[in-house]
Amino acid sequence: MLSLNDPCSDDATICNFVYSETDSTAAANVADWLVGKPMALIGLALLGLVIRWVLHRVIDRVVKRAETGMMPNRFSRAMTGGKVGTALNIHESAGATRRVQRAQTMGTLLKSIVTGIILAVIGTMMLSEIGVNVAPIIASAGILGLAIGFGAQSLVSDFLSGIFMIFEDQYGVGDEVDLGEAVGTVEAVSLRVTRLRDVNGTVWYVRNGEILRVGNMSQNWARTVLDISVAYGEDVAQVQRVLADVAHDLWVDEDFKGRVIEEPSVWGVQDITPDAVVVRVALKTAPLEQWAVAREMRQRIKARFDLEGIEMPFAQRVVWMRSADSEPAQPEVDIDSAPPAKGPAQAEGPA
Repeated sequence: MLSLNDPCSDDATICNFVYSETDSTAAANVADWLVGKPMALIGLALLGLVIRWVLHRVIDRVVKRAETGMMPNRFSRAMTGGKVGTALNIHESAGATRRVQRAQTMGTLLKSIVTGIILAVIGTMMLSEIGVNVAPIIASAGILGLAIGFGAQSLVSDFLSGIFMIFEDQYGVGDEVDLGEAVGTVEAVSLRVTRLRDVNGTVWYVRNGEILRVGNMSQNWARTVLDISVAYGEDVAQVQRVLADVAHDLWVDEDFKGRVIEEPSVWGVQDITPDAVVVRVALKTAPLEQWAVAREMRQRIKARFDLEGIEMPFAQRVVWMRSADSEPAQPEVDIDSAPPAKGPAQAEGPA
């Protein structure tokens, strides 16, 4: 409260000083407006800048620490020689690049949030300093924020989902992902939408808030899994040896150095169908290389099967002969149209 004897408030240092020297209320008020208020505003601005600088330095240090990583690659510690070491070095470099991009993105986002909060707080304090009643402003801001929150729930959901996607490194630019309706290569990731291009060249824009699951086919490593069908008359053990030889030849091929990162393995008989025996072979590959490795493996398997005389399966048909006045007869096989059977009785021939 200001009294008639003391026209200045207790915290108005300039006003009190001028009033004590001049005993003039007008001079004290003029000095307070010309010197005291500007100095207070400048002090608040400097305080905001200092706080912003300190918090940005803290964020920069956190980002630098996140860029270097907290734990070395366990694979690179265990295997550092030959093709495996080369491939893992490539993966480690790619992972480091992704880690740096993710950390920088989160650092920029945190800096923007800190700057916005400081600007809002310091601006409100400045308005209060010059005599503006900030209570209605704060109440209006709360009501406006509540209205925006209800009216733009999808937008808020998109932004929050985008923040967590970037923070958790669910995917990045260049990754091959499955987002449900859209499957393709990620071209851009923002806080609101993700842009990806499918195999046909169509560009998809997916809102981050609508992404319920993410299947990333290019993170860390991938696997080529081939199910090879052979005829029933073939020796399954021989087929497995041939597949192992073909996969090993690809593993030691210099053209695929760093693309196949582990010794391939034949998992064995995966399925038995009415027409064929299915044998599975698997190769661990570098990210985004699984499709090229699969195509090369199929080509080499076909050439090796032709060389070894291993028969590929074909669709077969059984014909039942039924007379009008008798019981159904046993199925007959047209021997002339069917190739020689190597296993159980073969049927008529290709459907």
